[in-house]
Amino acid sequence: MLLLISIILTLRVSCALGQGKTCDFPEIKHGNIYDEDRYKQTFPVALGKYFYYSCDHSFASPSQSLWTKITCTEEGWSPTPKCIRQCFFPWVENGHSGSSGRTHQEGDSVKIVCGAGYHLLNNQSNITCTESGWSTPPKCRSIDPKRKCGPPPPIANGDITSFPLAEYAPGLSVEYKCQSFYELQGNRRVTCSHGEWSEPPKCLDACVILEETMDKHNIQLRWSHTQKIYSKTGDTIEFECKTGYYKKTPDRTFRITCQEGKLVYPTCIKNSG
Repeated sequence: MLLLISIILTLRVSCALGQGKTCDFPEIKHGNIYDEDRYKQTFPVALGKYFYYSCDHSFASPSQSLWTKITCTEEGWSPTPKCIRQCFFPWVENGHSGSSGRTHQEGDSVKIVCGAGYHLLNNQSNITCTESGWSTPPKCRSIDPKRKCGPPPPIANGDITSFPLAEYAPGLSVEYKCQSFYELQGNRRVTCSHGEWSEPPKCLDACVILEETMDKHNIQLRWSHTQKIYSKTGDTIEFECKTGYYKKTPDRTFRITCQEGKLVYPTCIKNSG
């Protein structure tokens, strides 16, 4: 009898502990849950709660579905939400490949055969699908060391620091700079070689924090009280609850990092006391 009572109490305690578990908002890189702005206020959620998420353009979930279901379990979100890069492989300029016209996933490598007198950048024979796209453009370049380059390639939210020329001799370089509040990623200097420019850098988006957005989440900047703030990619921003409100999302969500123009805001709710 005592053994039976002990088993029943153990089961009740286990159930009670299980009921207390919740799942935080799923931070999905390159993706978002359905109607995120509406449902974000409801987190954390109880076990059994489910949502659907989709991935950004050029990314897909492991199931390849447009909308993928995830459920809150004792181990967390199941299946783990993830968005994988999809790289479309076009035809190869001055070469060929058996992958032309196909789409590959992040991590896949493709073999390219260049025509006579041409080669891939750095004499590679394969290119790989990465999170940011193909590791090297699928283009076979001339091996003529005396071939000149045209104007440097344009980049979004940035430009070269010198006046552009119609032609550049092999070995000449130019530098890029980004517009204010954009973060330069990659080598700021590109060089003309064999009639082609080396890979140009990117200018990553800044994060803009507006007063109206903070009001929606009942938060404010911990160290500043300006109405608009710009933060570069990689910058850390700290928030706190407005007076009379307390944290609804975990403590860690109040210290966030700007990632290519995207921020996941914490949320505070009215203190009923």
